[in-house]
Amino acid sequence: MTTKIHSTPDSETVSQRKNAQPPRYHVIMHNDDYTTMEFVIEMLRGIFRKSSAEATHLMLMIHTEGQAVCGCYTYEIAETKIAQAHRCAKNAGHPLRCSMDRA
Repeated sequence: MTTKIHSTPDSETVSQRKNAQPPRYHVIMHNDDYTTMEFVIEMLRGIFRKSSAEATHLMLMIHTEGQAVCGCYTYEIAETKIAQAHRCAKNAGHPLRCSMDRA
């Protein structure tokens, strides 16, 4: 006859698991010499759900500083947003690039 021993985590471990948030990642859009400012604004509004004012501000940051953070998401969502941006840019003939960095 076999006896099974069931161990249960203590309440501190359980509460840490419940409160733990998944790591977040910044999606960064990079400047290039070919993608139009209008297209960048369109991408920021469509994919990253920015208002016209926010999209214009971010586009100017990308243009002047070389890059800007477009949003902060979980890994899977950040990866999806980057893939959507790359696909749209490729379809429009632009070399636009995005990357992600842990927040």
